[in-house]
Amino acid sequence: MKEVRIDCMYETCPIPLLKALKELKKMEIGDILIMETDHSCSITNVIDWAKKQGHNVDYVEISEGEWEIYIEKMR
Repeated sequence: MKEVRIDCMYETCPIPLLKALKELKKMEIGDILIMETDHSCSITNVIDWAKKQGHNVDYVEISEGEWEIYIEKMR
């Protein structure tokens, strides 16, 4: 299992989702994608998309207005 970190700070939707899609295609099942974002819509959009795709997903607010989204590739 490896972790891949992508920086989506100061980027609005759909850019964070597109970056996640691109990176997940290169990853193996069980790998973790960590997305850093400050765009609150990414929390909703990326998490909803990841769940619908069957991935495990969680997020944490690392500081006020900044989050890390964790996506475990499941398929």
